[in-house]
Amino acid sequence: MPNSQKITEAFLGARLDPFSQQTRKHVTLVAFLAWVGLGADGLSSSCYGPEEAFLALGGHTYLALYMAIATAATVFIIAVAYNQVIELFPTGGGGYKVATKLIGPYTGLVSGAALIVDYMLTIAISIASGVDAVFSLLPVAAQAFKLVTEIGLVLLLLFLNLRGMQESIKILLPIFLGFFGAHVLLIVYGVLFHAEALPALISDTLAQTHKMSQQMGWVFLASLFLRAYSLGGGTYTGIEAVSNNVQSLAEPRVKTGKWTMFYMAVSLSFTAGGIILLYLLWHVQPVQGQTLNAVTFRAIIESLGLHNAPLENGALWLVLALEGGLLFVAANTGFLGGPAVLANMASDSWVPHQYRYLSTRLVTQRGILLMGLCALAILVLTGGAVVVLVVLYSINVFLTFSLSLLGLCRYWWRHRADDKRWPHRLALSALGLMVTSGILAVTLTEKFTEGGWMTILITGVVIGFCLINHAHYLSIRRKINAADEALSWSDYPEVANPPGIDPTQHTAVFMVGSSRSGGVHALQWVRREFPDQFRNFVFINVRTVDAQCYGGSQSLDQMRQKATAALDYFVNFCHHEKVPSKAYLAFGTDPIEELIKLSERVKQDFPNSIFFTSKLIFERDNWYIRQLHSEAALTLLRQLHLRNLPMVILPIIL
Repeated sequence: MPNSQKITEAFLGARLDPFSQQTRKHVTLVAFLAWVGLGADGLSSSCYGPEEAFLALGGHTYLALYMAIATAATVFIIAVAYNQVIELFPTGGGGYKVATKLIGPYTGLVSGAALIVDYMLTIAISIASGVDAVFSLLPVAAQAFKLVTEIGLVLLLLFLNLRGMQESIKILLPIFLGFFGAHVLLIVYGVLFHAEALPALISDTLAQTHKMSQQMGWVFLASLFLRAYSLGGGTYTGIEAVSNNVQSLAEPRVKTGKWTMFYMAVSLSFTAGGIILLYLLWHVQPVQGQTLNAVTFRAIIESLGLHNAPLENGALWLVLALEGGLLFVAANTGFLGGPAVLANMASDSWVPHQYRYLSTRLVTQRGILLMGLCALAILVLTGGAVVVLVVLYSINVFLTFSLSLLGLCRYWWRHRADDKRWPHRLALSALGLMVTSGILAVTLTEKFTEGGWMTILITGVVIGFCLINHAHYLSIRRKINAADEALSWSDYPEVANPPGIDPTQHTAVFMVGSSRSGGVHALQWVRREFPDQFRNFVFINVRTVDAQCYGGSQSLDQMRQKATAALDYFVNFCHHEKVPSKAYLAFGTDPIEELIKLSERVKQDFPNSIFFTSKLIFERDNWYIRQLHSEAALTLLRQLHLRNLPMVILPIIL
């Protein structure tokens, strides 16, 4: 084993076999672990979303009672609507797949770009909010170390996710359960402590609402409430994470996804709605340098009558540390969801195809690295300011929500003739669309000059890059198809008695891919330049097990069938030409490494062999694809030569 591989395995863990059933169990999530890994993003929004909504009410805090009810109800409306996404798209993809399949590819592009930026911001805002929560009890001088702490935490999450999905979640599990348990106890105790005041609170709320409507009018009151409700929209962020990552769930995926969504909806609605109610019952006022949650929990802990300052401070420290820890867990959702969206977009050629490739730990390593590096850049550029990040975050979340729900509305309207469930499903989707699009419109209007424009700009840049990348791949695909069609071949049936292979004779080994053009040109060149020199022709192919085909055994079987059919074409062609031929097929996450291992195996079977691979060069080909192909070919060339395996690269100009 090379030293570099030993270092990698020591750092990230031993490689995993994608074809092992045990491996599949290792990298998929049951509902409980999915609630922790994917639900933490939603639950963590209760650390900052309710505060934003409550502060936006200003002096009209009596409206917070309606806000608590509306918040809990909205969580369930969005969650139940997104259950439909899990049903319709059990292979994952969430908002990107919904918008692409149900509306159109360019709408899907907008949704996908918004999701990519959203997941980068998920990491940044969760880390920044968590550090804010912990630093609420530290001296003011400690604020200077916040950004350094945030950067360190992002790097730690980056490392954990490169090791694997379950590893990162299991390490973070105690923090998640500690947060939820502590907040349930605080909310229940905090509400029960003022239980006798609840009837009077309801009566006063109704009286003040009526009085204000008489003085200012219902339009003013509704506008004030809707503005605060919309600015607290960060509360609902993260609900879409389950539908985006259904492919990561244990079988049966749809059932697991729905249970995960149920756990998320119950925990978030209880926590977010309960915290707003606590603000109202405990008459919380903002304190500089502290979050409203910190002020509220301090008051609740002091009411316990411990009469022991160190013990009270320790309890508050524990609660805020768990709050910060949960936000740390929530940041992990960005490392799970972001690479999954990138992999789906890579399969449609919106982003480079490398983003769907898996590492030896069966994670989309390039996507994880991109999410981490961009989150670091966002934290540095914004200084980790939550007030700025929450605006950037909310806009893209509700853009994706709205596009997904619009797609669902279109779907149920189109299927009204063949699905009896369409009336209530359409009504639910339309209600969700009305809520999310309303929040999006208010947030854009209110916060456009306070950072909203930056979200639109960043998302626009991502969309522009995707359009350029897609145009490039489309151009290459057209050229390859033209080259394939120019050969004007017909399929060759299998020969009953093919010529026998003599392993001792000179053998030409061709490395071929999914396109027949390169293999056919290389075969013709060798036969033309070296007539009667090679007695055997061997074709080898390595297929990359990427994030798309690793959705289940059926996808892997389909990939195997397609690869076998491509190799059979070359073998049958040679047999019709009375030339002995054989094919080898391998699968893996690293195509170069698998090609090297397969080549060594072929060399053992055919000692007198020379390896040929073709490199298609198109006119006006851009520098990126030239460099990419050249680097891959040269890496393979160097590795084979180090193993005394002679290889020739044939440039084929089309």
